[in-house]
Amino acid sequence: MSAGESGPTGTVVLLGPTTSVLPAAALPALRGAAAVFVSAELDAAHWGELGAAPVGDVPVGAVDGTVVYLTPGMDAYATELVEAGAGVVRNPDGVALVDAVAVMDRLRSPGGCPWDAEQDHKSLRQYLVEETYELLEAIEDGDRGALREELGDVLLQVLFHARIAAEDVEPFGVDEVAADLVRKLVGRHPHVFEGNDPAVRDAASQEHRWEELKQVEKQRESSVDGVAGGQPAVALAGKLAQRAVRAGLPVDLLPDGDGAGVTLFAVAALAKLAGDDPETALREVARAFERRVREAERSARAAGVEKPGPEDWRAHWPV
Repeated sequence: MSAGESGPTGTVVLLGPTTSVLPAAALPALRGAAAVFVSAELDAAHWGELGAAPVGDVPVGAVDGTVVYLTPGMDAYATELVEAGAGVVRNPDGVALVDAVAVMDRLRSPGGCPWDAEQDHKSLRQYLVEETYELLEAIEDGDRGALREELGDVLLQVLFHARIAAEDVEPFGVDEVAADLVRKLVGRHPHVFEGNDPAVRDAASQEHRWEELKQVEKQRESSVDGVAGGQPAVALAGKLAQRAVRAGLPVDLLPDGDGAGVTLFAVAALAKLAGDDPETALREVARAFERRVREAERSARAAGVEKPGPEDWRAHWPV
C-alpha cells in the first residue's frame, strides 16, 4: 500500500535488537489496539501476555481497527504499516543496558557459567586493566569498530563487579552505582542543573571547579587525596604535581636532584603544569616508535634481511 492511500491506523514499536523492555509510550497504543503482532525475530511467548501473536502472513489492512506491531527493527511489515499511516514508537537510548544487566545476572547465578561464578573483585583486576588499555589503543588508532567493542568490554567489567558486589554482606548493585554517578554528575555541575555558577566560565574553570567541589564533597584532608596511586608513573607524577601546585606548593619544592626517576618526574610535572598530558604525549611517541620499528623490519625482510644489523636498521629506517 503506497503512502497517501487509506489504511489502518496503528503503531510500530521498535524494541531494538536485544531488549525485551516495552517503551512506556507504547502503552496507550496497546490499550486501544484491535490486534497486536510480533516480528518473527522476537519470542512470541514472551509477549503473549499482551495478547500478541506472530505476524505470520497477516497483510496490512486485514485487521479492522488499530494494529500494534512489535519488532526489533524496520522490517518490510513495519515499513508497510508506516506507509499506511502508522506511527513509530521506540525505546530511548540505554534500554539495552537492562538486557546487559540481565545477562550478567544469568551468567553469575546458579546454572550459569562456572567460570563467572568463581570470580571475585581481585581475580577480575587484570581484565579491568587489560580492557581499559585495549580501549585506549582503539581510541589512539581511530578504529571505530574496535572502539565500540572495547567500550562493551569495559562496560562488562562494571556490570561484573556490580553483580559481585550485590552478593556481599553489605550489598550494592548496578542501580546503586548508577544512582551514585547521577548524584555526582548533578552535584558537580551546578552551573548546568542549578542555574548559573559564576566560578564556571569555560572548560578550564569548570575543571578547576570540579576539583574544588570534589574536595568539599569528600572532605579530603590533603590536596593529593584521591590521586590513584596505581596509575602509570608518568601520569601519577603529573597528577601529584598538578594537585600540589594548585594547593599553593611552590614549584621549586618539586623533586630535584640526579637520577632517572627525578628527571622523569620533573619532565612529567612540568608538562602537566604547562597544560599538557605527559602520559598521552609519551604514549604517542612510543606508539609512533613502535610503528617505525615494524615498518623497518618489514622493509628489511622484503629485502631478504632476516636479522638486521645496525647498518641494516639505518638503511631501512623510515624517514
